[in-house]
Amino acid sequence: MSSTPEKRSQGPRVVVIGAGIVGCSLADELTARGWTDVTVLEQGPLPAPGGSTSHAPGLVFQTSPSKTLAEFARYTVEKFRSLEVDGVRCFDQVGGLELATTPERLADLHRRAGYAASWGIRGEIVSTARCKELWPLLDDSVVLGGFHTPDDGLARALLAARAQADRATARGARFLDRHTVTGIERRDGRVTAVVTDRGAFPADHVVSAAGFWGPVIGRMAGLDVPLQPLAHQYAKTRPLPELSGATAEASRPILRFQDRDLYFREHTDRIGIGSYAHRPIPVDPFSVLAYDEARARDMEMPSSHPFTAEDWEPSWEDCRRLLPALRGTEIETGFNGVFSFTPDGMPVLGEARPLRGFWLAEAVWVTHSAGVAKALAEWMVDGRPSVDVHECDLTRFEEAQRSPAYVRERGAQQFAEVYDVLHPLQPMERPRPLRVSPFHARQQQLGAFFLEGNGWERPHWYEANAPLVDALGDLPERDAWSARYWSPVAAAEARATREKVALYDMTPLRRLEVTGPGALAFLDRMTSNNLRKKPGAVTYSLLLDETGGICSDLTVARLAPDRFQVGANSPADLDRLLRHAPDGVQVRDLTSGTCCIGVWGPLARALVQPLTGDDFSHEGFGYFRAKQTCLGHVPVTAMRLSYVGELGWELYTTADLGLRLWDTLWEAGQDLGVVAAGRSAFNSLRLEKGYRAWGTDMTDEHSPFEAGLGFAVRMDKEDFVGKAALQRAGEPSRRLTPLLLDDPAAVVLGKEPVYADGAPAGYVTSASYGYTLGRCVAYAWLPAGLATGTGVHVEYFGEKVPATVADEPLFDPEMTRIRR
Repeated sequence: MSSTPEKRSQGPRVVVIGAGIVGCSLADELTARGWTDVTVLEQGPLPAPGGSTSHAPGLVFQTSPSKTLAEFARYTVEKFRSLEVDGVRCFDQVGGLELATTPERLADLHRRAGYAASWGIRGEIVSTARCKELWPLLDDSVVLGGFHTPDDGLARALLAARAQADRATARGARFLDRHTVTGIERRDGRVTAVVTDRGAFPADHVVSAAGFWGPVIGRMAGLDVPLQPLAHQYAKTRPLPELSGATAEASRPILRFQDRDLYFREHTDRIGIGSYAHRPIPVDPFSVLAYDEARARDMEMPSSHPFTAEDWEPSWEDCRRLLPALRGTEIETGFNGVFSFTPDGMPVLGEARPLRGFWLAEAVWVTHSAGVAKALAEWMVDGRPSVDVHECDLTRFEEAQRSPAYVRERGAQQFAEVYDVLHPLQPMERPRPLRVSPFHARQQQLGAFFLEGNGWERPHWYEANAPLVDALGDLPERDAWSARYWSPVAAAEARATREKVALYDMTPLRRLEVTGPGALAFLDRMTSNNLRKKPGAVTYSLLLDETGGICSDLTVARLAPDRFQVGANSPADLDRLLRHAPDGVQVRDLTSGTCCIGVWGPLARALVQPLTGDDFSHEGFGYFRAKQTCLGHVPVTAMRLSYVGELGWELYTTADLGLRLWDTLWEAGQDLGVVAAGRSAFNSLRLEKGYRAWGTDMTDEHSPFEAGLGFAVRMDKEDFVGKAALQRAGEPSRRLTPLLLDDPAAVVLGKEPVYADGAPAGYVTSASYGYTLGRCVAYAWLPAGLATGTGVHVEYFGEKVPATVADEPLFDPEMTRIRR
């Protein structure tokens, strides 16, 4: 399949590598936006080139814990519904049905129904009888209920790819099959061409949409693509008498039997079955055969590996138990289809900073394909996607998360957990520990319960503090779900922070250093607040994009005229600053070579002052100030900041001195009742104070004024990124709103839908029990007009929990505890 435009194309030259569903969708989205000089290269034959698209069963389920993935899937459904080829529709909106055969799964389906309501997807929990109506072949004696989503369905992936390719071709794009990419050319840090076995193609932009060959293309560009292909079993039965006479390819909902890691779909008079129940079968992307080699070895295509019957047997028994009609038939055909997993199960999207103009659109399933293509096309043409994609950004992985062993092990675990009931705090089990702070040995001695984030071991509470629980009195009973990865010790640690003093390990928070003669002007231009202050000042500021969306929030400490320490959130912040840093300004990541202890509580000054000859009084060391000093024998950078709403300091030193710093503070605090405290208490305290968490409470989909961060924006500055957009913006129609649950015993965890006047009005971002307030605190995106005192309901596992809109900050609104 090949086409050459008759007239000169418009826009930059774009070469897309891969003509699967993602490459075809992207060509369509780019050409629709006026970038019509698009060449799509494919190593196999078109229209079925032999990648994952060629064998995909086409299931499209929109509901996901990730709002971003739900948005991608929703757009995919919307777009595919409008496509057809030769009168054949590209999408059958047969709906979806997820079954529960255990009480735990039924509870999880209620939670998934909450996600659907939060993200605006139609869905409802249905009875066993309704499940039987929707799928008459079910043995309803094993079914407790289901989750029905009427707008889900089946995508004909190859047809959808062809339909979009035809539209792109009509606008000037060309699709060239039998072109194997052999190299990526570059000059001065920019991509210039794609080299194939049939010639070179000059390019201003190159997009790798190569699926499980993504790591191969990435290596040609000098990049490690954190993607692990795995094989997944799919089989079709012989014709079933119960389906005889069927004329439509499918008429019943896609069926998911997640308690046994199975899904089912009709193929006219047959049933197709996919299984995640078998052992992970990793595939080396560098050893996957080319199309012709695969055919020469009697393989249907490179992505279709031989069926492993021994892996299938346990699943076949489960299939027959759920669908008794299968007891009279056998499997007619089967294969192990190869597709892509990443360490966190999310796609890998974005432009590689080391090679400008080289983009990734990898680890994308058919479910999300059109949505991903739209977001990437917006990113390329307009400079940013219209939806938040930070969960998918290629920069999100730390160096420690990019080793081949890590990618392989975490990718395999993602496969094994596709249908598992996962708690939002549940960490991966391996490889751990990977990254530990210098205080790790002391934390173990104190009985730290560790969870994991970005490879870091992070204490959530310490069993050494268990004796303090008795003094709390009765704490509200928790349900089994909210009690997972929680301990009443967190309440004791929160109380100790409010009444005495606690040490918090803040080492995993990212630290950047920005230096050079132009550092001040650069940071002042990049961020929203005024940084033109004397050395020693610390400023809370925001990284905005050109539309005024919040890309990150930062604490910027001016330690010297041309040296700044920046507290950031993710590798994307480093990437953004490096992309824009002018000559003479250096930006480097300090995180791995440094560490940080938060010392917070009303006795914090009593702890640190005797350790230093410098003045740590309120007059001598004011709030949001920094000072380089020594505590005992340890040189530290001390910043008077508090994210728990209490007096205190963040204390930074080098990693080699970290253990000495911990021991110095610990010994000095013994007479003051010092405790080590974990992330569980920290989250409770920061929500009582109304402190936001970027990526959870707000993203680049939100403006500072919507998020309640207008105080961090100085509109009287000469200029900063995003200022013009904020000047054009009207009054916010939504706001990040604090809620207090009415019932002192009620708890929610985040992402639950919020109802106002009986209708879905928004969703919860962060939530935690506020031990000082005696109520669960939940922040939620809600309409701006909801006044303080308005009653709403938060849906938690199907139950409507009453809550009330509150004023913020909920705790110490006069800031007397911090500024003393």
